[in-house]
Amino acid sequence: MANAYIMRTNMSVAIVAMVNHSAITPEDLVYDDECGRDNETTSEQTDGEFIWETDIQAYILSSFFYGYVITQIPFGILAKKYGSIRFLGYGMLLNSVFGLLVPISAHWGLGWLIAVRFIQGLGEGPIVPCTHALLAKWIPPNERSRMGAFVYAGAQFGTVISMPLSGLLSASEAEWPSVFYVFGAIGTAWSIAFLLFVFEDPETHPRIQAEEKNYIQKSLWGTAPSSSPPIPWKSIITSLPFWAILIAHMGHNYGYETLMTELPTYMKQVLHFGIKDNGFLSALPYLAMWFFSMGISHVADWMLSSKHFTHTAVRKIINSIGQYGPAVALIAAAFTGCDQWLTVSILTIGVGLNGGIYSGFKVNHLDISPRFAGILMAFTNCLANLAGLLAPIYAGNIIKREPTQAKWAIVFITAGAVYAVCCTFYNIFGSGQRQPWDNPENDEKRPSEINNDAKNSSQRNNSIVTVQVTQT
Repeated sequence: MANAYIMRTNMSVAIVAMVNHSAITPEDLVYDDECGRDNETTSEQTDGEFIWETDIQAYILSSFFYGYVITQIPFGILAKKYGSIRFLGYGMLLNSVFGLLVPISAHWGLGWLIAVRFIQGLGEGPIVPCTHALLAKWIPPNERSRMGAFVYAGAQFGTVISMPLSGLLSASEAEWPSVFYVFGAIGTAWSIAFLLFVFEDPETHPRIQAEEKNYIQKSLWGTAPSSSPPIPWKSIITSLPFWAILIAHMGHNYGYETLMTELPTYMKQVLHFGIKDNGFLSALPYLAMWFFSMGISHVADWMLSSKHFTHTAVRKIINSIGQYGPAVALIAAAFTGCDQWLTVSILTIGVGLNGGIYSGFKVNHLDISPRFAGILMAFTNCLANLAGLLAPIYAGNIIKREPTQAKWAIVFITAGAVYAVCCTFYNIFGSGQRQPWDNPENDEKRPSEINNDAKNSSQRNNSIVTVQVTQT
C-alpha cells in the first residue's frame, strides 16, 4: 500500500521541478492580504524544462486516477474467480515498470506521458480490492481491526515518505527523473518478491504451520478456496449495510482528497508558508493519521475481544471518531483567521483522527461479507474515488481567481459537512454482522450442482431398493 501511494503522489511533487514556472503567464489572482504576505516565500521557485500551463498539469496529474478508477470493479470480480495474488502482484509490477518510463515519456511528448501515467493507474486499480480479498482469507475476525489498519495505513506511510523524499531527489544532482527511477525500482523489486513468496490462502501455503492453518480456517466461516459461489448481485445492491459502507467511503474520499490536493495550496495562498515549511507541514497531518490508526485499531480489537461490544457497535464508534473528528476540525479551521499554527494544529489533529476509518467502515466489508469482500471493496472504492475527483474540481471553482479566507472557508465547511452527513448515514444503517446472503448454506446451486444432487439422490434411492430386494 505504501508503494502504491508513492506511485500516485510522487508526480505531484516532481512536476514542480519539471515545469518552467517563469515561462508560464501567471493568472490574474485576487489575493486576500488580511494575513499579510511574505513576498520572499512566494519567490522560491525552480524552473524546469517543460512549459505546461496549470490546466495541462491538471490533465497529467489526473490521468493516473482515470486508469485507477476503471479497473476497480472488473479486477475485483476477476480476483474473486481466479484469485487475488496474480492480479495484485502483476498490477503493481506494471505500475512500477511504467513508473520507470515516466522520464523518457515526458521527453517524447505530453501524450506519451499522459498515456504512461494512465497505464500506471490501470496497474494500481486491482490493488485495493485484491488486498481486501486477501485479508478476508487470512485474517480472523478478532484481528481485522489492527491488521486492516496496519495494511491500509501504508497509504499514509507512503505519502509521508513520498512528499519529502521526492523533494530531496528533485533537488539533488540526479534531478527529478531520479524520483521515478528510485521508486520504480523499489516497486519492481517488491512486486517480484511478492509474487514469489506470498500465497492466496492458508490452504495453498506450502510452509505454514498446521496449528496456524487450522486456527485461521476455523475462524473463517465459509471462505475455503474451493468455495466459489455465484455473486448475489441483487442482495448486494439491496443491502443497506453495503450502502452504509459505500456512503461512508464516498464521504471520506471527498474530505480526504480535499485536504490532500488543496492543503499545500491553502498553506501557500492564505497562511503564506514558505515552500520548505509547506512540504513538511503538508505531510504532518498524514503522519498523525498513520500513528493514530495504529493505536485506535488495537483499541477496536480489544473492544471486540472483551465481549462487551458487538461488531456493529465497535465499527460505528470507531468510525464516528474517524469521520466526525475531521468534520469538526475542517469547520473549525474555517474560522481560525490568520493564526498559522492554530490552523495547522487543528488540521493535523483532524486528519489524525481520520485514521479511525480503517477500523471503521474500511474493514466493515470483511464483517458483512468475507467471501465477497474484494468485490464490495471494488465497488465502494471505485465510486468513492469518483467522489474524490469532485473535491479538487469543486475547490478549484470556488477559489478560482479569488483564493481568500472567505472562499477557503466555504471549501472547508463543505468538506466537513460531507464527512458528517455520510458518517451519520453509516451510523443509522451500518452493521457489523455477517449478512444472510453471504451464508454458504443459502447459496443458489448451479445447474451442474443440481444435476449432481439429483444423480446422488437417485443412486441413494437405487441402493435402498436394492437392499430391500436383497432382504426380501
